[in-house]
Amino acid sequence: MRSVSTLLRLCRIALALAFAALATPGHRCSASGAEAPTQVQIESGRVQGRAADGVIAFKGIPFAEPPIGALRWRPPQPATPWSNVLEASEFSSDCAQPPSKRSKGADSEDCLYINVWRPAVAEGKPLPVMVWIYGGALTVGGASLYPGDGLAAQGIVYVSFNYRLGRFGFFAHPALASEDHNAPRGNYGYMDQVAALKWVKHNIAAFGGDPNNVTIAGESAGGGSVLALLSSPMARGLFQRAILQSPGLPTPRAGALPMRSLVDAEKIAVDYARSLGVDDTGPRALTKLRALPTAKLYEGLEDRQEWLLAAFGDAEVPGMSFAIVDGRLVPAPPEVTIRAGRQAPVPVIVGANDADLAVSAVKTPQELFALFGPLASQARTLYDPNGDASLQELIQNVIADRSMVEPSRNLAELTARAGEPAYFYRFSYVPEVGRATESGAPHGSEIPFAFDRVAAVLKDQATARDLAMAKTISGYWVDFVKTGNPNRGERPEWQPYDPTTGDVLNFTNTGVKFGPDPLKARLDLWRSVWEKRR
Repeated sequence: MRSVSTLLRLCRIALALAFAALATPGHRCSASGAEAPTQVQIESGRVQGRAADGVIAFKGIPFAEPPIGALRWRPPQPATPWSNVLEASEFSSDCAQPPSKRSKGADSEDCLYINVWRPAVAEGKPLPVMVWIYGGALTVGGASLYPGDGLAAQGIVYVSFNYRLGRFGFFAHPALASEDHNAPRGNYGYMDQVAALKWVKHNIAAFGGDPNNVTIAGESAGGGSVLALLSSPMARGLFQRAILQSPGLPTPRAGALPMRSLVDAEKIAVDYARSLGVDDTGPRALTKLRALPTAKLYEGLEDRQEWLLAAFGDAEVPGMSFAIVDGRLVPAPPEVTIRAGRQAPVPVIVGANDADLAVSAVKTPQELFALFGPLASQARTLYDPNGDASLQELIQNVIADRSMVEPSRNLAELTARAGEPAYFYRFSYVPEVGRATESGAPHGSEIPFAFDRVAAVLKDQATARDLAMAKTISGYWVDFVKTGNPNRGERPEWQPYDPTTGDVLNFTNTGVKFGPDPLKARLDLWRSVWEKRR
């Protein structure tokens, strides 16, 4: 197993690979037809995009008013229309977040902008739409890290957008209730996501997209956001299918990464406000809090290990609630909603990586196996049959199964039992150049494969097998976006999840294999743990 710091390093590497890959030009579109316009009219005004390498990109389009000043911690408001043509050629600032190697803390609260890519050749019919939601533990990240040239070149419209993060996006001071009794509060980042999807519904036809053929997709907290939207009545009808890659914050297991109740989130916000010298709990408190500089509200988040542990429920960070069960936008933990059959009835792709994110504060194997309660002895037999596994190895396997892998299977099972197709996968592929040092695929490493941009990352180190795997995975994803069925051509058939067999499509170092899940016994044990507690 890897330490928290090593895991974070591997996650950064994996995401850096994805970002570098996605920044390269896409394949040229070979379809015949008229050139699509680079200037389009949307509800707010005209926007001018840029064409390059067979794709037209429109970047930095406002989908809501800047959530600054009196609009900090308010639901997103409609963007003010403009009269001149908006030059949509550059990304906006990412939303305010703690400093990192990528972000020096200069990101802005004026960040609610959306980006669209489409093929440069018009096909004469509306194109399917994929809307990407970035991850980052609801604390870091940004749409600028995921340009969509490569996916748009495969015949779809690709959309990305920013949403508020950290204390700006997930904050539930009780004084907010007095401002609008009819509005949800706390999950402002999720409200931004709903607003972006409504923008897509109303405007994507201008870019050649089909507003009735929308797939929402995301990884990590982005996948968790997709899960929240699946279970939210406020997002109903805004999408027709969903892709969840290693979904977390929340996960499809209510107990794996617990969400905050609104009561707990209010206390977290009040305690944080008092630490800043704001003791009021009425409207004056909001006036004082909204007057604070942007940088003040991400102070104390420089230690990424600490807030990542907090996201996993193993630490507390002042003012950080992460995802909140607010009773409105998120009426209950998503597993509860889905188990009751109240989710959006749509097909899904869902899965995780074989060496997925595994963050824990446990210090001994005894502490770790105590997570299984009365099933601890069975867990020891499965995870450490010879009694010689290191603590790091045990944490890697136990916590990844607990927080990412088994919850993904649970969503596939609940979706299938609800009568919708669920395509369950495991990403176990390591590029050939990395197999001497990596025993499995870490969190986020599937992204450049799903976007078919491995060649741009590995360059002359990319092997024929690496490139073929990327083509295969991306092909499954794109065909699912187009039709709701990932199967086409000569790829191995990916059958919908069957709860009676538990089979999985596994992207392995020796090829794509559909069949029995090699982790089934471990995942079944975790299911027993959760069922006993439920």
